[in-house]
Amino acid sequence: MFDIAEELKKLPDQPGVYIMHDARDAIIYIGKAVSLRKRVHQYFQPSHDEGLKKAQMVRQIARFEYIVTDSELEALVLECNLIKEHRPKYNTVLRDDKTYPYIKVTLGEDFPRVLFSRQQKKDKSRYFGPYTSAGAVKDTIELVNKIYQLRTCSRNLPRDIGKERPCLNYHIHQCQAPCQGYISKEEYRKRVDSVVEFLNGSYAPVIRSLEEKMNAASAGMEFEKAIEYRELLGSVKQIAQKQKITHNDGEDKDVIALAADDRDAVVQVFFVRDGKLIGRDHFYVRIGTEDTRAQILSTFIKQFYSGTPFIPREIMLPEEPDEREVLEDWLAGKRGGKVYIRVPQKGMKEKLVELAQKNAELVLTQDREKIKREEGRTIGALKEIEKLLGMENLQRVEAFDISNTNGFETVGSMIVYEKGRPKRSDYRKFKLKTITGPDDYASMHEVLTRRFTHGMREMEEMSEKELPQEYGSFTRFPDLIMMDGGRGQVNIALKVLDELHLNIPVCGMVKDDYHRTRGLYYNNVEIPIDRGSEGFKLITRIQDEAHRFAIEYHRSLRSKEQVHSVLDDIPGVGPARRKALMKKYQSLEAIKQASEEDLAATDAMNPQAARSVYQFFREKEQENRVSD
Repeated sequence: MFDIAEELKKLPDQPGVYIMHDARDAIIYIGKAVSLRKRVHQYFQPSHDEGLKKAQMVRQIARFEYIVTDSELEALVLECNLIKEHRPKYNTVLRDDKTYPYIKVTLGEDFPRVLFSRQQKKDKSRYFGPYTSAGAVKDTIELVNKIYQLRTCSRNLPRDIGKERPCLNYHIHQCQAPCQGYISKEEYRKRVDSVVEFLNGSYAPVIRSLEEKMNAASAGMEFEKAIEYRELLGSVKQIAQKQKITHNDGEDKDVIALAADDRDAVVQVFFVRDGKLIGRDHFYVRIGTEDTRAQILSTFIKQFYSGTPFIPREIMLPEEPDEREVLEDWLAGKRGGKVYIRVPQKGMKEKLVELAQKNAELVLTQDREKIKREEGRTIGALKEIEKLLGMENLQRVEAFDISNTNGFETVGSMIVYEKGRPKRSDYRKFKLKTITGPDDYASMHEVLTRRFTHGMREMEEMSEKELPQEYGSFTRFPDLIMMDGGRGQVNIALKVLDELHLNIPVCGMVKDDYHRTRGLYYNNVEIPIDRGSEGFKLITRIQDEAHRFAIEYHRSLRSKEQVHSVLDDIPGVGPARRKALMKKYQSLEAIKQASEEDLAATDAMNPQAARSVYQFFREKEQENRVSD
């Protein structure tokens, strides 16, 4: 159980991002903080008031987690990435990439320029950023153009050299006029290289020069000029605040760091996709007394990537793992392309590994017991189910349920658990197309058939068009299907799989007379489960979640009136009479076949309403015969 009061005590006084979860573990809010300790504490103080919406959000918080960063800027950019990835309910302002400006150096041109950009494109230009202050970016661009005397025009060079007179910038000594051929391409490129070096972090010479000029102007009573230098100095220092949460290489990579003591270890994995840090996960590892850090990393890589569907092109580590070349060859075989395991020694990549290391150490020292419990209720619970069923490498579980109101407006649900946790992005809803009436077996047959035929079709499209691995969630078939029921539901699933020539294990979640889970039905045998075990609790959570998701979908359809009953079109039939008809008759077809006298005997009905219903369906039949 997550103890909020106890976890608040563990918060570090450092910048970072905090992530709020509700009771179903869904992310409901993501925020940034200069001090995680102070900011997160504020949410749980009775005297703190941030409005009605935040108050509603706080009441739903069941647990929180956080990622420590090295600066407020990193926290801000990471917050943006995570909000775009998870779209939490209470984050009303979802920022887009254009919120953050970049400095663009057009290295693809013969005479490059330094420009302000709101987008990062895959071209020959070099991008620096993103930065939080557009004003600081513009000031810095103006500064480097003044210092290095680069062109700011949009002339096509060298094609247009000598065609027009030099502009004002040449006459005020802020440009060397490459448009006139007054500076060679090689000499101009040296100036551009200096700009790139400056933007890469070599700020000290420029900062020192501006400070000297500011002090000299102040000493000479030239206060306006001193203020100008001071503002430029502030802009450069703001640009100098580097961040490593977004990188301009646009690559997919995993960043792995390890924190270990004599008994336990925590491995932290940062997921960088398209150059942006979009999430992280951590794993508790039981280690032997003789295990080295290199061995632990090697073992983790084998176990982690044997069960994950996506393998990035680059994996960054704090140190060399055992069997590095063998691991790279194995990963390349699984990925279908080259995989590089790197140990960065400098630059932003090294800083990102350090950040992952810092977070791993925090988890190890503060969250050890919580991680053990979480592993027990997720991975450990799956291991228990594996043992019960005699299976291996159980990762993905799918469960299905049917919901209807006396057979009307039947819907189906599919929920997904991966590594013992719900994967809500893969949940799917089905509105039944071919079944009328309360026939759960036929409804389940339709849902399962649609689910797996859709997946098979997507896989065919992937092979034909060479689409990316994660083309659609339906392409990932489960390691186990769990049906809400016993022999009957299991047999329906096996029938569908047999018709589609698929081989996927199926088990039923059997309930007792009090509607409580009592065991699993697998291979024609009912297997009892220890009610106190984590495996039993996970099965119960899966069963409850499948039921909840189906009911929630059904209610949303009814509440939004997305499902329109034909009974609503009959004069004299309102909600009360429609409900009475639905309660008495098992399907719409049964209502059509009922006599006028039977209809009149229904609760809430009278002879006039019964005649209206009876005549309505007779007229419909007549219309259909005429149209045929």
